Amino acid sequence: SRNFYYITMLRDPVSRYLSEWKHVQRGATWKTSLHMCDGRSPTPDELPTCYPGDDWSGVSLREFMDCSYNLANNRQVRMLADLSLVGCYNLTFMNESERNTILLQSAKNNLKNMAFFGLTEFQRKTQFLFERTFNLKFISPFTQFNITRASNVEINEGARQRIEELNFLDMQLYEYAKDLFQQRYHHTKQLEHQRDRQKRREERRLQREHRDHQWPKEDGAAEGTVTEDYNSQVVRW
Repeated sequence: SRNFYYITMLRDPVSRYLSEWKHVQRGATWKTSLHMCDGRSPTPDELPTCYPGDDWSGVSLREFMDCSYNLANNRQVRMLADLSLVGCYNLTFMNESERNTILLQSAKNNLKNMAFFGLTEFQRKTQFLFERTFNLKFISPFTQFNITRASNVEINEGARQRIEELNFLDMQLYEYAKDLFQQRYHHTKQLEHQRDRQKRREERRLQREHRDHQWPKEDGAAEGTVTEDYNSQVVRW
């Protein structure tokens, strides 16, 4: 028998969106993705494409943002949520406001119930939590790379605000994830410190017992008697 655990990594929504745009700009597609939900793939009417050709190579950021069917929008919420709750990709199943509320809450619940999740902007803390969660040890420490293709993209404040608006669900999820992540990290750190203190206390207790066993009081010795081994006992104490 085996235990299966769901884990995931989350990323800052703006950086993630820009990274996907650069990926698509270089010719990447998700044509082979079936987007299965409730046993079927979405119809072309439910999930239209953003481009007519084989791929979207060379797409500008404005074109990327202007496609209302772009699955890059709020991708992290959609990937974590139970789409069955909102009729999968059928946008006529319920009104948009209700759909967004259900999707966000579902994504939060699923993230909270995962055995582990990490954040790309906190690589060392992510490694710490992973190792403590699964009782594993990586052979080398994680490295925090803050220079990525997304970080090299220069955008103005207007474009940044537009990306945040397009990914408003992801923005809320990420704030929730950061708070939950920090809570888990500090809680795990606290437990580790408590275990370390308990271990040190136990080691000191064993050392005292060992010394008492090594240096028993001689029968008939006076309470204040100074022995020849006094100096060595002081060293030991």
